[in-house]
Amino acid sequence: MLHGHERSITQIKYNRDGDLLFSSAKDNHPCVWYSVNGERLGTYEGHQGVVWAIDVDWETKRFMSGAGDNMLMIWDVQTGKALGKIEAKTSVRTCNFSYSGNMALYSTDSTMGNPSEIFIIDVRTVDSSFSENDPILRIPLNNAPKATSMVWGNLDEVVISGHDNGDLAQWDLRTGKKNNLVSEHAKSINFFFQAEDGIRDIGVTG
Repeated sequence: MLHGHERSITQIKYNRDGDLLFSSAKDNHPCVWYSVNGERLGTYEGHQGVVWAIDVDWETKRFMSGAGDNMLMIWDVQTGKALGKIEAKTSVRTCNFSYSGNMALYSTDSTMGNPSEIFIIDVRTVDSSFSENDPILRIPLNNAPKATSMVWGNLDEVVISGHDNGDLAQWDLRTGKKNNLVSEHAKSINFFFQAEDGIRDIGVTG
């Protein structure tokens, strides 16, 4: 049992080697643990709201967190120092590093007239002066339901989004256009992952 969060868990992820476990909750303190014995190494301090999404790159150098304080933050895994942050207009609901680790995506909620949006960024350029106006690609979802989960597709050429109405959409990152839409679920898609032969482990709630 790992004891450290004060409120409900929102996401848990292993690093690629499996020796570290990262967690977030409805408190504002993402944590990192040794997976072998459950010892907590520390927390990433900086958010002022519920942390909805986390990810760690394949080399376990950078950690990323998106939260209800309208902030995406990128951290140095080892030191816990914030390397950069992006202030959004609404809550950051999802975030994922690309397989190369040089790019990342995040999505925001639709609130108070602001549509849910998908952003693609170069994490090497994110610092304290970076803003949501500086992404590589920005995809407003406009009338589409908000994105509740996201993954990168093969070769980092597409991203796949799950939505709160049960839709799955595939986006071409060269054009920013929707390639495909599947509407087989009736409730919010909270998680899934991209396997070599297709999508696996879809979690649907509601």
